[in-house]
Amino acid sequence: MASLKEIKNRIGSVKSTKKITSAMKMIASSKLHKAQNAISNFLPYQQKLDVILTNLLSSDTSYESPFIQKRETKRVAIVGFASNSSLCGAYNSNVIKEFSTVYTNKKEEVGAGNILVYPIGKKLAEALKKQGIVAQGDYRDMADKPTFLAVQDLAKELIKKYIDGEIDEVILIYHHFISTGSQKLKKTQFLPFDLESAKPESQQDENMFADYILEPSKEEILDSLIPTVLYSRLYAALLDASASEHAARMIAMQIASDNADELVQDLTIQYNKSRQQAVTNELLDIIGGASALQ
Repeated sequence: MASLKEIKNRIGSVKSTKKITSAMKMIASSKLHKAQNAISNFLPYQQKLDVILTNLLSSDTSYESPFIQKRETKRVAIVGFASNSSLCGAYNSNVIKEFSTVYTNKKEEVGAGNILVYPIGKKLAEALKKQGIVAQGDYRDMADKPTFLAVQDLAKELIKKYIDGEIDEVILIYHHFISTGSQKLKKTQFLPFDLESAKPESQQDENMFADYILEPSKEEILDSLIPTVLYSRLYAALLDASASEHAARMIAMQIASDNADELVQDLTIQYNKSRQQAVTNELLDIIGGASALQ
């Protein structure tokens, strides 16, 4: 059985750990609040852009664009969103696992040499490096500080390679933020543009095109609108991933703090029992010694 000093030291150690986890929970909560505001403010804008674009494309099938033309998949790009730090539960491991699954499946289809990987976040980049997969760049700053300009640069690179025929499909893997306690891992097709996955919000939206007056022309508007929608989709995925990361870390730190409380209670009970036993033994020794003297 552990000595009283060992139990007391362990209680102090667990309490110190709880202070750290509680502080990390508060930091994650503060960051989550900011991330929630960012995704809540941007998501309606992004969704409305999707609706407008879908209405325009669905109203006239004569419009031809490389962004909506499906072609034989010979080269694939995979963009995964993880974090730069750990202590956020299964957040990173889920992304890494899904990324590896998608990569393996695509490798069987097109070969490892025809897959370009874009890991957003240090944890995903390190996991891919261990597997011998070469990344297309370092995007750790983007995971810590989501900015539209950084996303736009990455989106422009993907769009250029898609138009030039260097890639035929782009897949996004990220967590969708639903609530503080719920984040859903998603795998979506970024390119080519999928009309089936971008349905109008309502029948009213679906029929709105009949009242559109387009200036200067539909083709010019779509040529400008489609890249804008793609920029906003990638940025929304990054904001989603960021909010999900902070939510996952806040929950993980809350669970750790609760476990620390339970452990302190158990150790305190063990300490009191050991102390009581030690006092009882001392009394028995005293009583035994007194009896021997008589």
